[in-house]
Amino acid sequence: MSKEIKVALLAIVAIVVLVFGYNFLRGSNLLSSDRTFYATYPDVDGLNVGAAVILNGIKVGQVKKMELMPEKGNAVRASLELEKGIVLGDSTLASLGGSLLGSKTITLSLGRNTKEFTGGEELKTESSAGIAGLATALQARALPVLTSLDSTLRHVNSIINKDAETNIQGTLLGARASTEALLALIASNQANVNQITRNFAQMSVALNKTTVKLDKIASNFSQLSDSLKSAPVGPALRRLDATLADAQTTVQTLNTALNDQKGSMGRLLHDSTLYKNLAATTASSNDLLVDLKANPKRYVHFSVFGGGGKDKSKVETTQKSDGTTKTEVKKVETSSVK
Repeated sequence: MSKEIKVALLAIVAIVVLVFGYNFLRGSNLLSSDRTFYATYPDVDGLNVGAAVILNGIKVGQVKKMELMPEKGNAVRASLELEKGIVLGDSTLASLGGSLLGSKTITLSLGRNTKEFTGGEELKTESSAGIAGLATALQARALPVLTSLDSTLRHVNSIINKDAETNIQGTLLGARASTEALLALIASNQANVNQITRNFAQMSVALNKTTVKLDKIASNFSQLSDSLKSAPVGPALRRLDATLADAQTTVQTLNTALNDQKGSMGRLLHDSTLYKNLAATTASSNDLLVDLKANPKRYVHFSVFGGGGKDKSKVETTQKSDGTTKTEVKKVETSSVK
């Protein structure tokens, strides 16, 4: 094979690869079995070849070609290359839309078809207003608002006349004077403010010291609690319980002895004879003391020479059967010593 044939074959292969690569970069596949449909718009407004064709949010095709149609008022006819499995019909609507960033897409809306398309048919179209239309609509909506705002500002300007401006200036001057008076008051009482600040600082120091003392007290209470926890409280309580039991037994025994009339203590508490005897003895003692005070010579006699033969007396107390007592004073004869 000559060199000329090799060069020719290489050139043919390069051209084929270039064609396929160019179409691949444009998003078109020459070997695919996709079907082509057409959609005509009065203005594509930024739609490019290779733009996506969307159905229910999924890309099902792309714009293959766009051509200007002078016979229809320079409308633009777009060739839509769609996947083979997509079924379109006479109710299909191809809407031209896009985002605020400017990218355009064609969105398909399916309905109830009375006739199904096999490829090469013209689809119904619908164009959105686009960014320019959106700006126009916003301008139309904002214009009445701006007019109303301008009227309101004019009304406010008519209300704020010279008198109002004077009043506002007077108010501002009064506020300024009040501020200056407040600053002067603060300056004149700066010493008091400083003293209050020092007092707060001293109070803070005192609180810190008190906190330290409280920490020590809490630590002492903690140590006391630990000491009580480790102390033999159980044996001490058992001994105290035994002591209380012994004391209770002693009290019961004493109570039994006091209530027993056969014993000495029971007779002392319950027998009235001892009480009567003690009462009679007390009465006799009182009578004796009375007579001793009245007649002391009857009981006490001093004689330098042996008594001089004088008689002495004695007191006798007897108890009758009815419980009464009788006191008698009797003379005792004595012989004198010479």
